[in-house]
Amino acid sequence: MQKLLITIAIIGSLAATGCAVDGYVESQPADVYYTRPTAPGAEYVWIDGDWVWTGGRYTWRNGYWSRPRGGRRWERGHWDHTDRGYHWNRGHWR
Repeated sequence: MQKLLITIAIIGSLAATGCAVDGYVESQPADVYYTRPTAPGAEYVWIDGDWVWTGGRYTWRNGYWSRPRGGRRWERGHWDHTDRGYHWNRGHWR
């Protein structure tokens, strides 16, 4: 029973630290420019590229085409500047 409780505690602490999925940087990264590929069909929407927090820094992930999600629209990600630095707010379906 004690091993089970220890395992649950370890998994819980890993899950809690895994929740920190983004961070702050001193300066906003430069805009990334690339060629958008042709849409695979008329019903597709473009999902803009995104900054992903990994390894203590933001890295760029190119955009892609996706089918819309029932009655929702895609909102682009954007940078916010706070006292702590720049923070990326990821794009999402709304």
